[in-house]
Amino acid sequence: MSESTVTSTDSTTATKSAGTTPANGAAQRPAETGFFPPRKVILTKEQLEAFQQSKTHEAIVSYITALNECAVGVKLTDECAVSPGVQSVLDILERIAETARDIPPVDNKASRFGNPAFRTFYDKVSEIAPELHRTILGLPEAAIPEVSVYFDESWGNRTRIDYGSGMELNFLCWMMCLEKLGVFSESDHVALVVKVFWRYIEVMRVLQSTYWLEPAGSHGVWGLDDYHFLPFLWGAAQLRGHKYIRPKSIHDSDTVEEFSKYYMYLACIRFINSVKTASLRWHSPMLDDISAVKTWDKVNSGLLKMFLAEVLGKLPVMQHFLFGSLLAWDGPLPAVPAGSPAQDDAHWGHAHAMGDLGGVGQRENGWGDCCGIPVPSAFAAKEAEGRRLPGAVLSGPGIRPVPFD
Repeated sequence: MSESTVTSTDSTTATKSAGTTPANGAAQRPAETGFFPPRKVILTKEQLEAFQQSKTHEAIVSYITALNECAVGVKLTDECAVSPGVQSVLDILERIAETARDIPPVDNKASRFGNPAFRTFYDKVSEIAPELHRTILGLPEAAIPEVSVYFDESWGNRTRIDYGSGMELNFLCWMMCLEKLGVFSESDHVALVVKVFWRYIEVMRVLQSTYWLEPAGSHGVWGLDDYHFLPFLWGAAQLRGHKYIRPKSIHDSDTVEEFSKYYMYLACIRFINSVKTASLRWHSPMLDDISAVKTWDKVNSGLLKMFLAEVLGKLPVMQHFLFGSLLAWDGPLPAVPAGSPAQDDAHWGHAHAMGDLGGVGQRENGWGDCCGIPVPSAFAAKEAEGRRLPGAVLSGPGIRPVPFD
């Protein structure tokens, strides 16, 4: 299984929702609209188990599976119908990319950790989020305060300047909410995978390389590379039934180079190879193990099971999941333990902030931390090496590999 991490939302999210959540943790739903800003609920193993039996968990799994099946055999370059709702979201992603270009990283050469300019970017996105959501055709104005929280939390953690599979899950939830509200329909599913979601990944690569976002947690994400999981899952679906490309083809550099523009899985492998050296066996052992599987069908089904276990089934990840009216919590709401921080604390809901020796659900896994020891991004390691090697500069996916850090 993948290495341990914790993904989280930061105090900004907690602040947004704190005003609607009384001391006992029950949400106050505005009677006039039914919408309310989502908040964190899962604190205990029992609550996680309740979530896994809930309708919201079922809906998330069903949505991931539906998009997965729509991606089978589809290339990133294939033409597909783009509805007005899909186009409005693609336009929003372009605005996010433009915002990143307008906010360059600050001079932070003394550090190999996240660049503080990311906080400026995050604040700007939060500021323009309501305006951006008003451009989405068919989105009710009253739903914007709820839906926009998932959007804001899709780009990384403001406090720690990191990113993990929990933030990726927030983007999925954002798409789910928009579909629940009628912005998308089932006929948009192909475009949501190969247009919307892939554009999100491209924008995230810009943010990761620009602001040196750290892998969330001290041991890498609950995913397959330093940051993501879903592009591998849906990327494997794209390759199901391919006549020539096999799982072991990820070790063939020519195949990866030639077909990475068509398939998410290979594009992710190409990205990893561009920022890390040595073989996948050393820095990405799970991907190396998966390459021994005979068919993409088995890879795809295995990755889905892995997502359920390693993302939706891990308390260090799901303690940061946000529940609102669209993705509702229907499980128990026990009283918050005495001495725990308020929801406007960045560590609200983390057991280590309640006097434990380790994060809730993490002692069983052997990790004694919740938010993790900061880990420099691979981009920071490469930049540091570039300063030692004349002519070696950081330039995104094509940068010169340096020893894995």
